[in-house]
Amino acid sequence: MKKGGIDMSTFGIIVSTRGFFPASLAEKGRKQILRKIENLGHKFVILPEEETRYGAVETFEDAQKYAKLFSSYRDCIDGIIVILPNFGDEVSVASTINMAQLEVPVLVQACDDRLDKMDLSNRRDAFCGKISVCNNLRQYNIKYTDTSQHTCDIDSEAFTSDIDFFSRVCSVVRGLQNTRIGVIGTRPGPFQTVRFSEKLLQASGITTCVVDMSEIIFAAKGMGNNSDVSERVAEIKRYGKIPAFIREENIVKQAKLSLVIEKWLADNRCVASAIQCWSSLQENYGCASCLTMSLMSEKGMPSACEADVMGALTMYSQYLASGKPSGYLDWNNNYNDERDKCINTHCSSFPTSFFAGDFEISNLDVLGNTLGHDRCFGACKGNIAPGEMTFAKITTDDTAGKIKAYVGEGEFTNDPAKLAGGIAVCSIKNLQALLKYICKNGFEHHVAMNRSRCADVLEEAFRNYMGWDVYKHM
Repeated sequence: MKKGGIDMSTFGIIVSTRGFFPASLAEKGRKQILRKIENLGHKFVILPEEETRYGAVETFEDAQKYAKLFSSYRDCIDGIIVILPNFGDEVSVASTINMAQLEVPVLVQACDDRLDKMDLSNRRDAFCGKISVCNNLRQYNIKYTDTSQHTCDIDSEAFTSDIDFFSRVCSVVRGLQNTRIGVIGTRPGPFQTVRFSEKLLQASGITTCVVDMSEIIFAAKGMGNNSDVSERVAEIKRYGKIPAFIREENIVKQAKLSLVIEKWLADNRCVASAIQCWSSLQENYGCASCLTMSLMSEKGMPSACEADVMGALTMYSQYLASGKPSGYLDWNNNYNDERDKCINTHCSSFPTSFFAGDFEISNLDVLGNTLGHDRCFGACKGNIAPGEMTFAKITTDDTAGKIKAYVGEGEFTNDPAKLAGGIAVCSIKNLQALLKYICKNGFEHHVAMNRSRCADVLEEAFRNYMGWDVYKHM
């Protein structure tokens, strides 16, 4: 199930109580959280109310019951939400999660007290209990996420936002677990910048599946003009504006390449791809890969240029966080003397949702001058529409033996820039500091951009749950 482009989550729910606090608080809190989760479109896993006292988790016996339940739903629980309607029992909460061994994100919520309800029948002390629960989770080496406010009402808008944030974090974390990235071809010889460590990725549960570009080219050349090809040609013609001088046979070449690559990715269960986009494909097959990559990215199967596997991973992470497709760009030019603006560009393979109005599907400009324009059909050209933007880049720091990333937010502007290809003028606060960080820490010249605000989600998922080093630009 999806809501706003994001898959809805399934949460394991722990409502905890402590014996000498009013039972009514736990009973009410349980009803509130289940109603809220359901109203938000998510699913939940929780024991029937009669299985434990007040339907809550209070003892080690309760913890055993809940751990067994959660373990039986291992394949569908995306995260665990801990609700503290009163002080709660920190040991049973930590024991439940520890024994279930789900290795999923955990959100800890505690309910507000009210000054006019501080008598023994209504006082919660969840403000204090939350600190104890978090202390125990840390002792058990259980990673967890805090709410934006230390305490909040279950029915508050603040907690609604917290659940949305947490659901997106869960989406990223689950999506990155056992991820398979397709690597089609090798990196362009002159671009050592896109080197990476497959072994470091594997240590984080991310597998790279490789295929030689010659196999893709051979399969595309051997494909007949069947109904699938005709349908893909029609899709391409609907996708963007193709100039009249583009030959039909070049559109057919692009359609066949697209079908072959998508089939290979599906056969190998890959969720994203990094493609050797020049120059073997143009020289040995006769088209560019940009359009094929754009089509996939728009469908939620991100594809990065120049065999940049870390770029594909970044694009996929953004898609998991926002439910929107990402584009892959170069940090390319300054914008006159406006030091908090820059020009980001590529040939390009941007998804159609990036562009302001109609865009052109034509031949590569720079490579076309070298390789021949007739061998370079497939570039998506136009200006990116103004609006909100999240930028990010993951990389492997091989000599340090770690994965690291930077994330931040900015704006796509409507400022003019007369360049070839796909063009974005970006406004980013303290841009010069960001560029210094990128240069000082050896990041690639590429960056993934997404039309959303999801930097906080990416930071939480990368740093807290994946264990990667993260710089959040402010």
